[in-house]
Amino acid sequence: MCLIFRKISNFDRGILHRLLVDGYSFDSRWQKRFEPDWIEFDNFFFDNLGIADKSGFITTLNDEPIGHISWDPRNRPEYVAIGHNCIASRYKGNGYGKIQLQEAIHRILQDDAKKVIVTTNSRLVPAQHMYENVGFKLHQKRENKGDAAFSGEYIDYEIII
Repeated sequence: MCLIFRKISNFDRGILHRLLVDGYSFDSRWQKRFEPDWIEFDNFFFDNLGIADKSGFITTLNDEPIGHISWDPRNRPEYVAIGHNCIASRYKGNGYGKIQLQEAIHRILQDDAKKVIVTTNSRLVPAQHMYENVGFKLHQKRENKGDAAFSGEYIDYEIII
C-alpha cells in the first residue's frame, strides 16, 4: 500500500466531481440532489488552485486517485470545518478515509485552529464511526427537513484541539 496525498492542482478539472459521484453511487438520490453542488465545488477549486492546494488534497493509492478531502478555514482560529471527505466506492472499508481524515487534521493543526467540526448524516453510519474513531465527539443532531431528507438527520461532530 502506497498512499500519497497530492495537491489538487496536480489533477485535471472534474476529478473532485467524479470521485464524489463514485463515492455516493450506492444511492442515486445523492447524485440527483447534489450533483450541481459537486460540479460547483470542483469548478471553484480549479478556478482557485491556491485555495484548493491549501485547503484540501487528493489521496492516491499506487498513483490512482481514490479520494479527496477539503476544509474551510475561514472561521479560523475559532474552528475549521471539514467539507467533503470522499473515498471511491471500491476502496471503502479499508481505512483509507480515516487515514485521509487524520492527515487533514494534522494539516489543520498547523494552521492554529481551536477545533475542527464536521457534519454527516444519520444514514452514513460508516462515516459516523470513522469520525468517532478519530476522536470527534457528537455535538448535536439536527432534523433534516430539506430535499435531501432521504439521508436522515444531520449529525454535527467536533474535535477540540
